[in-house]
Amino acid sequence: MMNKPRPAARGRRTGKPETRAEILAVARQRFLADGYQNVTLRSIATEAGVDVALISYFFGSKKGVFGAALALSANPPEVLLKALPGELETLPERVLRVMVTTWDDPAHGDPLRVMISAATQDPDVARLLRELIEQEMIGRIAERVGGPDARGRAAAFGTHVAGVIIARYVLALEPLASMSVDELIRHLAPGARLALFPSRPARRPPTPPRS
Repeated sequence: MMNKPRPAARGRRTGKPETRAEILAVARQRFLADGYQNVTLRSIATEAGVDVALISYFFGSKKGVFGAALALSANPPEVLLKALPGELETLPERVLRVMVTTWDDPAHGDPLRVMISAATQDPDVARLLRELIEQEMIGRIAERVGGPDARGRAAAFGTHVAGVIIARYVLALEPLASMSVDELIRHLAPGARLALFPSRPARRPPTPPRS
């Protein structure tokens, strides 16, 4: 008696070479349509017809999927994570250094500039980038610094960093665009630190009595 052929296994697809590209295509469509906040790994997996564990295997996290879907060789939230460990006092310098050195590298910086340019032209990309920065960058910095109004201070600090990025890499504003990393940090770190760790206003010395 001949053995009957086994029916094809049902269920979600496994990791074939083309599966990764299919996942990215779905992820990009979902991110642009629904925004960063509303997309989950499970929703991407469901639409792509794969197991959610496969997406974690390929990309690690939602941030990883986002970076890959937008073809970013350096994903800003992942870059930021490198700067968070360490002393709080030197956090502004570390963040500035890791961001500037990443953007200075053409392999990483060019795709990031494309993303910024796209955000200025496409409201969907702008919304997506805004949500990413608010949740995965400002939110992470706020968690790291803690204390009163941590999120407001983190947002003010993020504004400093964003201003550096726009001035140096988008507008090519001189002499900022030509400064070395060390020189840039020397000029900008004090203001960035004040935004993140505002100090109490100094007391004015008493006015001497008039003679």
